[in-house]
Amino acid sequence: MNTTESNSLHDNLEQMDILSLLEKINEEDKKVAFAVEKQIKEIEALVEQIVPRMKKGGRLFYIGAGTSGRLGILDASECPPTYGVPHDWVVGIIAGGDSAIRKAVENAEDDPDQAWIDIQKFGFNKEDTVVGIAASGSTPYVIGGVKAARKAGLLTGCITCNSDSPLSKEVQFPIQVVAGPEFVTGSTRMKAGTAQKLVLNMISTTTMIKLGRVKGNKMVDMQLSNKKLVNRGIRMIMESTGSPEDEAKEMLLKYGSVRSAVEAFFQKSGTGL
Repeated sequence: MNTTESNSLHDNLEQMDILSLLEKINEEDKKVAFAVEKQIKEIEALVEQIVPRMKKGGRLFYIGAGTSGRLGILDASECPPTYGVPHDWVVGIIAGGDSAIRKAVENAEDDPDQAWIDIQKFGFNKEDTVVGIAASGSTPYVIGGVKAARKAGLLTGCITCNSDSPLSKEVQFPIQVVAGPEFVTGSTRMKAGTAQKLVLNMISTTTMIKLGRVKGNKMVDMQLSNKKLVNRGIRMIMESTGSPEDEAKEMLLKYGSVRSAVEAFFQKSGTGL
């Protein structure tokens, strides 16, 4: 039996008090980061392939069903506001289409041909990467998608929470985070979902840093889409240039991004960044 479907290490959950339930869930959650740690070399290997491809115009596709698909969409959707990149740089695709983000679409994950059809709606080129996300590692939608992508010459990877899964065997760069049975047997939205989210964070964040979308430790290309982010941008300019708040705000509003404002400041002052 797959680890993700194995019986929980805890039983008689309905008889536990609330504090005990919370403590036991937390006990299981603590195991996830250590399981991810064991896969850092595999994550590194995948990111080392993604970065040069994206520098050549390639994109990063995430494909998944259910929770896995939603997590891919979440990671993809946060890249444009965080790093100021175009919306088609990182693309999340879920079995059943966008309506499946909120409501499960029956049998959508069982079609092995649909993922490749969904990817082709965005067009594709040989520099693209497809990462299949499936806790079980056996989802037909995801397996079919990576198989077709690999056959077409795209780079393929996966994030799964079982060892030696069918999905892992179909990609060039498998990431297998085995965190043990779920607290509620088979509820892979819990530890498996947390593991997938951590790995997705690592992939996209490291990729964006290596693509030059972070300066120092700051999101210098973030979209200024609300007052909180505008104020953050002002603080970043103040820290980078030593300018007072009113001047930093004026620069940010004039140039539209932290990066552009700071570059303009140093160009005007005749010094380098």
